[in-house]
Amino acid sequence: MKKLFIVAAFALAASSPVLAADLPPSMPPPPPPPRAPAYVPVITPQYNWGGIYIGINGGYGFASGNSTYTITGNGLGLDGSLTGTGNLQGGLAGGTIGANFQSGAFVFGIEGDGDWSGQSKTDTVTCGAGCSVSESWKIPWIATLRGRAGVAWDRVLIFGTAGGAAMNATDTVTGTAGGVTATLMSLSDTAWGWTAGAGVEVAFTDNITAKVEYLFVQAKPTATNTIPALIGGGTVTESGTISDNLVRAGLNLKFNPF
Repeated sequence: MKKLFIVAAFALAASSPVLAADLPPSMPPPPPPPRAPAYVPVITPQYNWGGIYIGINGGYGFASGNSTYTITGNGLGLDGSLTGTGNLQGGLAGGTIGANFQSGAFVFGIEGDGDWSGQSKTDTVTCGAGCSVSESWKIPWIATLRGRAGVAWDRVLIFGTAGGAAMNATDTVTGTAGGVTATLMSLSDTAWGWTAGAGVEVAFTDNITAKVEYLFVQAKPTATNTIPALIGGGTVTESGTISDNLVRAGLNLKFNPF
């Protein structure tokens, strides 16, 4: 019995390598999961303010003026000087043309505009029964040519502006007596001056922008006219300064950037 046990043990030991060879080989570890792709931020292109544009504008003007009238050669002895002041106000409407150049966040450009103006004021004084004298000041139109410079935050542009201005101003004095009205004096002059202001402009689409701006305009018109013989003849010269405050909104159509 003991011999049989020993023989069985040796037989089992001899068969162990064969059994081990029949076992499946050990499996390699699974590969690591694939790495997630690197995050690439999406960069939205900044709005380009460069390009030529045309547009319309409208608003309101508040002007103050002072004048000196000098009369010479009057047959009724009215020679001398007198001064007058007045405040004018009224609506504005017109057109705009300009061009912008952009470098980084900075925008530079030039802009011109011409506006019809309804700014006016009329003063009337009585000179007895059925007698009155009226003076009417008007600013029929205003035009400017300005440089612009500003800083853009994508579709929002904040800018300052300054340049030259032209202003047409008229001053008419009429008299009424005995039911008859006559023009006693009519002066008109287109004067050059200067302007400065600031505003903000917003691009709603790639080609449509809207703005709100303030402009201060100052000009010094001078005019000379002949006094009717009815009131002694001679000449009257008017010189003065008009300071105008314009508040306007505008809508522009911008063409392709440069």
